[in-house]
Amino acid sequence: MGEPELHVVTGAFSYTGKYIARHLLTEGVRVRTITGHPQRPNEFGGRVEACRFSFEDPPMLVEHLRGASVLYNTYWVRFSRGADTFERAIANTKTLLAAAEEAGVRRIVHVSIANATAAPQLPYYRGKAELEDAVKRSRLSHAILRPTVIFGDEDVLINNIAWLLRRFPVFAVPGDGAYRLQPIFVGDMAALAVAAARRDDDVTIDAVGAETYTFNDLLRLLCETIGRRPRVVHVPPVLALMLSRAVGVAVRDVVLTPDEVRGLLADLLVTDSPAAGETKLSDWLRANAGHVGGHYASELGRHYR
Repeated sequence: MGEPELHVVTGAFSYTGKYIARHLLTEGVRVRTITGHPQRPNEFGGRVEACRFSFEDPPMLVEHLRGASVLYNTYWVRFSRGADTFERAIANTKTLLAAAEEAGVRRIVHVSIANATAAPQLPYYRGKAELEDAVKRSRLSHAILRPTVIFGDEDVLINNIAWLLRRFPVFAVPGDGAYRLQPIFVGDMAALAVAAARRDDDVTIDAVGAETYTFNDLLRLLCETIGRRPRVVHVPPVLALMLSRAVGVAVRDVVLTPDEVRGLLADLLVTDSPAAGETKLSDWLRANAGHVGGHYASELGRHYR
């Protein structure tokens, strides 16, 4: 028998990339990761080869990708911080695409965002849309996955909302809370990515879950799950951002960004597509009620410390 097929996953020691790597390993695929933190302890041990991102050295990046048939790209930044801006993330990703072409990668599975092209006025969405276009213009066979909110043990949004509900007597909602979310389970997202890698056609898939909630309904579900009843108040979005910054100072993190608030208010975290994942958030919350929101998930801690 020949050597197992090699797939490369960016960020396999982080969140979505970790679940993709897990799924691939169960299928007997050889996995390599390109990461900003190759020195970090990881659950995979010697089963996943770790290489450092080398955007400043494209030939080295080509070597990291050499021999791989599929690249799963989860690399992006949630917000600009210092030199890690959206503009730099866009340039880095285009360098990654060029390296994948030169290395002979057959297919890329690229993680974007739901409704990426619907909000060019928002830097986060504008950057995602530009990269979707770059993927489509590349010589790579491609699948573009457009998730809404990805939930699971290490997620930021839903976990941290539950964390706030557990600890504060009042929870501030930006606007009327009638905007919707269609969360997908991270395990379903990983399975979708691996299935997309096996296809040959160029495709864009809305990676949405089995249930849709208004933000108000999501809060009620979380309160029922964790047994808490804080007072929920609806406030102007600018005030919600100011309050989130105050919490951010306490936890040394960025709790909420302007683009995230505007994306919520614009109903960008829901689509008209059929569910791509089977796991219901309500079922998952019932099974994990004891620990959801038990700790704060720090974005800065995950990527910068």
